[in-house]
Amino acid sequence: MKQVSGHIIDILNRQIFDGIITINEEGKIESIMPFEHVSDQYILPGFIDSHIHIESSMVTPYEFAKIALTHGTVSTISDPHEIANVCGMKGIQFMIENAQKAKLKFHFGAPSCVPATDFENAGAVITSEDIAQLMQMEDIWYLSEMMNYPGVLAHDPEILKKLQSAKDNGKPIDGHAPGLTGINAKKYIRHGISTDHECTSLNEALDKLRYGMKIIIREGSAAKNFQALHSLIASHPDMIMFCSDDKHPDDLIDGHINQLVKRAVTLGYDLFDVLKIACINPILHYKIPVGYLRTHDSADFIIVKSIETWEVISTYIDGEIVASQGRASLFTHEQTMINHFNTSKITAESLKIKSTNKKQPIIIAIDGSLITEKQYQTLPESSDGSMLCDIENDILKICVINRYQPAPPAVGFIKNFGLIDCAIASTVAHDSHNIVAVGTDDSLLAEAINALIASKGGLFALNKNDKKHIPLPIAGLMSDQSVVNVGQQYKEITAFVHENGCKLHAPFMTLSFMALLVIPKIKMSDLGIFDAERFEFY
Repeated sequence: MKQVSGHIIDILNRQIFDGIITINEEGKIESIMPFEHVSDQYILPGFIDSHIHIESSMVTPYEFAKIALTHGTVSTISDPHEIANVCGMKGIQFMIENAQKAKLKFHFGAPSCVPATDFENAGAVITSEDIAQLMQMEDIWYLSEMMNYPGVLAHDPEILKKLQSAKDNGKPIDGHAPGLTGINAKKYIRHGISTDHECTSLNEALDKLRYGMKIIIREGSAAKNFQALHSLIASHPDMIMFCSDDKHPDDLIDGHINQLVKRAVTLGYDLFDVLKIACINPILHYKIPVGYLRTHDSADFIIVKSIETWEVISTYIDGEIVASQGRASLFTHEQTMINHFNTSKITAESLKIKSTNKKQPIIIAIDGSLITEKQYQTLPESSDGSMLCDIENDILKICVINRYQPAPPAVGFIKNFGLIDCAIASTVAHDSHNIVAVGTDDSLLAEAINALIASKGGLFALNKNDKKHIPLPIAGLMSDQSVVNVGQQYKEITAFVHENGCKLHAPFMTLSFMALLVIPKIKMSDLGIFDAERFEFY
C-alpha cells in the first residue's frame, strides 16, 4: 500500500479538503479519507489533451511522454492521421506499439480521411474496410476527425460506411468542419459526429453547441483559439474540452494542457469548471480507462505545488510515480524506423512558372491561424518570360513536391513569410506530407528541397552563406531523438529563419499547413493551387 496526502481537489463534488489517498498493489485507489495533518500540496486528476497529433511534436509517442508527463498530462486522445497518410495501416500500428511502454495513457483513433482529399497525392489510403477492421481493435478508441464534411453532406457512400463502423462499435466520432454553421452544421452533426476542434469564432462554436456538438478549445503552436472561445468555459462547462492539436517541440518543452488551466483560472473562471474540462470531460466523452480520483479508480493523478502557479510536483499513473520534479521515469531506448520516400531530386529550372499575362492567385499566410486569405496580383517577369517573386511586396514562391513518386513540382506564390535571400522546406506538410517549400529564388528552393530528398525527411533552411537541418527519419515526420534535443534544434532553425526576415511566430508550423486543402481559403497541393472554399483547382 502507498499513501499520499494533501489538499484533495474533488472536482465532481466541487470541494477541496485535506485528506489522504491509499493506493493498493494493483495501482487502484483503495480509499480517500479526510485527514487533518497533510502535506501542503494539491492532489487532482491528471490533465488530458483531447485532440493531438503526436507526430507534430516531431518525436515519437515514447519521447513525447517524457516531457508531457512532467506537465501533468496523464492521457491523450491521439489521432495518428499524419503517419497514416505516409505509411498507412503500418504507421498506425507503429504509433500504438511505440506508445505501449511510455506509461502515459495514449488513446489512438482510426484516421477517417486518408488521404484528406482526392486533390493531392498521399502515401497511403485508409479504406472503409480498413476502418471496419480498426474499429474492432481494443487499441482504437474512436473515429478521428471527419474532415471531408462536403462528402458527409453529399452522403458519400465510402464516408457513410466509415461513420457506420464507428457507430456499430459504439465508438465516438470526431469532427473537423471549419466555418460550417446553420443547417449544414446540423446535418453534419446528425451523422453522429460529436466534436469539433476547428472553431475560430464564438458564434461558430455556439452554433455547433446548439445542435449538441461538443467543442474542443484548441491552443497549439499554429492555431490558437483560446482567446476567441474561452467564455465557453463559463457558459458550457459540460460541453467543452481542451486540446493542442499540433504542438511543436519547443512549445511542448514549455508546457501543455497545464498552460490552459493556468490561463483559465487566472482569468477568473470557476476552478471546478476548468478542471472538469481539462481532466474529466474527455474521460466521459471517449469512455477511456483513466481515473479521476475516486475510490476504485486507477490511481492516475497529479500533485501540484499551488493552484496559482500550477507547478507540477509529480505525476502518478496506475499508482506509480512516472514523473517527479520535472523529470519522467522513462529511459532512452532505440527507436524503430519506418518511412515512405521515393522521389527524385529536382532542378531550379523545374520551378519556373511561365507568364500568363494574368493576375495570379496569391496565398496570404496568417500568423497564428490555419486559415489563409487570397489576393490576385500581377507579378514581375524575367527576360525568358517566367514569373518572379515580388520581394518588395513580400510575395515569394511556394512549392509542393510529391515525395512518394517522381513528379513535376507544383509552384505558386505566397505572401507574409518575409524571407530575404532565404528558402525553407519541410516534409511536415499536412495532411499528405509531401515536401513544401517557400523561398525567394529558384536555386535556394531547389537546394532546400533536394536536401530533404537526400535525408528522406526533415526541416531545412538556408541562405547564401549558411544552412540549418533537422533530420526526421521516422516517416519524414519524427526524430529518433528526445524532445529536448529536437526542441533545441527547432529553436535554432526558427531563430535562423527569423534572422532572415520572417516575422511569423512559428514559420515551420505555418508552412506545414499551407498544403492543408481542407482548411480555407486557398492552399497548395502537389497538383497545383487549390481553392479550399470551392474544392477545386484554380
